[in-house]
Amino acid sequence: MVDHTDAGSVKSETAVANAPSHHSSAHPRSKALYTPEQRVKRDATKWTLVQGILAPLQFLIFLISLGLVIRYLLTGEGFVIATWSIVIKTLVLYTIMITGAIWERVVFGCYLFAPAFFWEDVFSFLVLTLHTAYLVMLFGGFGSPEQQMWVALAAYATYVINAGQFLLKLRAARLDEQRANALAGGRA
Repeated sequence: MVDHTDAGSVKSETAVANAPSHHSSAHPRSKALYTPEQRVKRDATKWTLVQGILAPLQFLIFLISLGLVIRYLLTGEGFVIATWSIVIKTLVLYTIMITGAIWERVVFGCYLFAPAFFWEDVFSFLVLTLHTAYLVMLFGGFGSPEQQMWVALAAYATYVINAGQFLLKLRAARLDEQRANALAGGRA
């Protein structure tokens, strides 16, 4: 799920990568998420807005679908609507993966596995694999409806972890921005 949600807060998030640090050498400063050039690219591309729209949309669809899947597993009712919700969630996931790869290419120069998002991209493939496994089970007629729903829940669990990874990146980008603002204020 290459949903670079940190891209949704586009104008001012990260520190200048080479700004001098006032930290002691015992506490080295971590590298900023974006270089100044990458930040300009991020802010200029339409794919930032696309990611900023798709990420919360996917999360909303996930919440609705999760409720429908749990309802089916608890009551045995609503298989068709739960199934459609998972299919829709998976299609949105594919969309956000493709557009996220394009975003990553524009900002970092590679379609996937840019150093700033390497582990998020790696885990995104597990998310994608489990969602795809669900579709294979569904359309291939493999497993019972309950087994299919459990695979969907496993896919959803990995999605939640992956979304958490991206939220942590957003927080890191905001902390970078706060450090940069503090440095700029100290120089004024």
